[in-house]
Formats: sequence, structure tokens, C-alpha cells
Amino acid sequence: MSISYGDQAAQLTAIRAEDPYGQGRHSCTAQQQTLRRLDATFGAFFKRVRAGQQAGVPRFKSAQRFNQVLFVAGDGTRWEPAEGADRDRGRVGSRAHASFQAVGRIKVHQHRPVNGRVKTLQLKREHRRWYVLVVAEAEAEPLPVTGRAVGIDVGVARFLTTSDGEVVANPRFLAAAQARIAELQRRKARAKHGSGNRKRLRRRLAREWRRVRNRRRDFHHKTARALVDACDALVLEDLRIANMTASAKGTVEQPGRNVAQKAGLNRSILDAGWGQFTSILTAKAASAGRRVVLVNPAWTSIDCHACGARCTRPRQDRVVCPACGEMDADLNAARNIATRAGLGSGQALVA
Repeated sequence: MSISYGDQAAQLTAIRAEDPYGQGRHSCTAQQQTLRRLDATFGAFFKRVRAGQQAGVPRFKSAQRFNQVLFVAGDGTRWEPAEGADRDRGRVGSRAHASFQAVGRIKVHQHRPVNGRVKTLQLKREHRRWYVLVVAEAEAEPLPVTGRAVGIDVGVARFLTTSDGEVVANPRFLAAAQARIAELQRRKARAKHGSGNRKRLRRRLAREWRRVRNRRRDFHHKTARALVDACDALVLEDLRIANMTASAKGTVEQPGRNVAQKAGLNRSILDAGWGQFTSILTAKAASAGRRVVLVNPAWTSIDCHACGARCTRPRQDRVVCPACGEMDADLNAARNIATRAGLGSGQALVA
């Protein structure tokens, strides 16, 4: 017998009625949002079990690990944007306020203006830092038509290559910070459990991971913004990243081969963050009236974009077509991606 969100929501109503000064003083919708997250988490877990995948049992979150609460605007929370010139410019340091039931009114450093009608506010903790995430509903603001549409090939050596030859280098944020992170992890492992030194090392380690995550996200946002501003349509491969980064270690009976090399490749793929970049690009394109198309990635790297012949790949960055000769592997893949979406040379939309 399974317990659904509806069952727990009904129990929540009874709990709030019996404990009006405890559970009853908190926002009901915030508690319901937590139950929805719990239901979605276990739904995904049982789906993986039925599919025979590595399930990963959801872990209980104690008060120390419960780091975010979602509120519906107008029910237990209120957003007060920055006033005057700060509100119009949305400059760094603008003072806004957010009110939460059972918490109170708190100051917020508003780093950008909030446009549209506020729908939800999320109070989030990252170790010793607190954030307010504001979700607002606003009308899309289409950008002027550029007449340009491109296929995009993402990779590890280069972050992306477009079908008209533009290349964006891979910054490799994790690789740059890996030595510092490894040293902090070794020091934390040697520190005594419960000691002040171990807590300080844990905070320093969390700060290093946060810097890597924030730098990667900032890079993805800036790269996506440049592409959305310059192109009417963007075509990417519909990659199955979870399958691409699966471990090669195998089992005791059938151990895998080249496990260390595969682990390094997996780390590089996850460091590039293709999935996050695709999500950010799709969101920016939708708000700007642009179009993002995902195509089948099969054979895009080694089929010739000009004649369709199967190429050989003597090096990672080059392919050789028996008819057209040697060419750049990433550029060839990007042009194949554009062709699969009905884009000709990648310069303009094909009717």
C-alpha cells in the first residue's frame, strides 16, 4: 500500500487542527509544497526501481540538512521590492524586503529588478548564506529578428562550436579548483569528528564548491545570452548525459576496462555542465521569442555534412571523409546538427 500526497495532505489538516500553536502557526501552503516535493522524490525513486536502474533510496533530511522552503506569494509571504532609483536600476546592494510567516520581515540585497507578478518565494540556505529566490510571471519580450540560425555542438575540448564556425573555449572550472578541493578533502578526512577545525574545513570546502558552481552558472548564462541575442533558432543534440557519464567499473564478475580514463571523461563532461546550459539556453530563448530544437545525436560526429559519407576519425579533433577530405570534427558535427533541423548552411532559416 502506497501513501500519496493526498493522504499526507489530509493528515496535515488534522495535525494543524490538533497543534494550532505549533504546526498550525506555519504557512499551510509551504508545508504542502514540502509534501509535494516528498511525493515527487519517492515517485521518481519507485520509477527507477521498476525500470531496474540504480535507485538510490531518498535520504532523510534532518533540521541541519533541510535547506529550503517554498512559499506561495500572498499566503504566508510577501515581497517588497527596492524603492526609488534602486528599484529602477536594480543595482547591486538595492534593499528589498521579504516577509515570511513565523520568520518575520527580512532585508534582501536585490541584485536585479523583479518584473511581472510574483508567484512564489523560496527561502534557501547554503551553509552560512541565505538566499531568497523570487519566481515571477511576466510576458515574453521578443527580440528583433536576426535572420541567423545555427547548429551547436557541445564538447569537452571546446565548450561549443556553431555551424558557422564560432568557437567557445571550455573554461574547465572544476579542473582549475581540483587541487584545492582535494587538499581540503584530505585535511577534513584527517580532522577529528566534531572538532572546530573540522567544521571550519567543511565551510572552506563548501565555499570552494560554491565558487565552482557559481562560476559555471555565470559562464552558462553569459554564453546563452550571447547566442539568444544573435540567433533566431538554435539547434542542439538531445544528449542522454546520465548514460554518457555512467561508470565503466562493471561488476566483480565482469569488471570494466579503462575505468580510470572513463572516470576522467565523466568528470570533464559533468564539469562542462551541458544539461544546465541547455536548460538556461531554453529558458532564455522562450523569454526572447527564440526557438530551440533538439535533434537525434546519432552519428553527427562522423557523418560528412556535405555528402553524408561515413568518415574516419584519426584524431579527436579531426575527421576524414573519403570524398571531401579532412575537416574539423566539431564544425562537421555542428553542421550535421543544423541540417537535421532543416537549417541549410546554418546562416538563415530554411522555410
